[in-house]
Amino acid sequence: MRLTSADRVMFEGATYTKQDVADYYRGVADRLLPELAGRPLSLLRCPDGACGECFFQKHHADSLGGHVHAIALRQKSGIEPYLYVDDIGGVLDLVQMNTLEFHPWGSRTDAPERPDRLVFDLDPGKGVRWPDIVAAARDMRRTLKRAGLESFVRLSGGKGLHVVVPIAPGPSWDEARGFCEGVAQAMAERAPERYVATMSKARRGGKVFIDWLRNARGQTSVASWSLRARRGAPVAVPIRWEQLGKMARPDAVDLAAAGRRAARLRKDPWDGFDALAQTLPARE
Repeated sequence: MRLTSADRVMFEGATYTKQDVADYYRGVADRLLPELAGRPLSLLRCPDGACGECFFQKHHADSLGGHVHAIALRQKSGIEPYLYVDDIGGVLDLVQMNTLEFHPWGSRTDAPERPDRLVFDLDPGKGVRWPDIVAAARDMRRTLKRAGLESFVRLSGGKGLHVVVPIAPGPSWDEARGFCEGVAQAMAERAPERYVATMSKARRGGKVFIDWLRNARGQTSVASWSLRARRGAPVAVPIRWEQLGKMARPDAVDLAAAGRRAARLRKDPWDGFDALAQTLPARE
């Protein structure tokens, strides 16, 4: 592919260029594409790098490239053309358009109204330490296990952790959202000194915000192996639960380290994720 402005530095606090971004995504394609391919996407585009103005885009445009496809989805405003990719060609077309972050829907283009994964974003309030976030993720794992659900963990590349639950397509978005809200509220009621399940910043100081709101139709969460448009070029990296205690912080893995990590992995840290046909527990 033709890459313009290939030598543009794309991150504050790091020398990684647009060419490095393209090379990274090409190198981790086998890991990244199962997260992205065939899912409606929101993109974070940064024409002047992460230091400049960035913006989200979810609608298709012909200017995005020939490997980027459109899917017509109904919204309150009517039918709108969302975008998706099927292969690394689409990813690289979007890199050419200065995309740094990829945020897929929790459903696929062939069944957009049937979510197949749930995401809980554990976001630290002011004064919350990294060990508290780790403990919160483990607590959520136990909570989900009591509901009969296995979960997986991801360094967000930002401030916290994501706990991700694969499910068999079947529930509606309202059902998925309602379940996630119930989990978050139950944890906040059980330990109000540690957790909060509302977005109010005034109530989040010293607590972990359990963000369940990403599990609504049209909401997205950053993909595993996606770069983040943040200082140092961190990556959202999936890890095994057993590795969580060894990680120093949620943005511990940068572009170069993520590339090396992907290349040397003998086993997917989320091995078995796609094979889990889990169902939500019946509501009482």
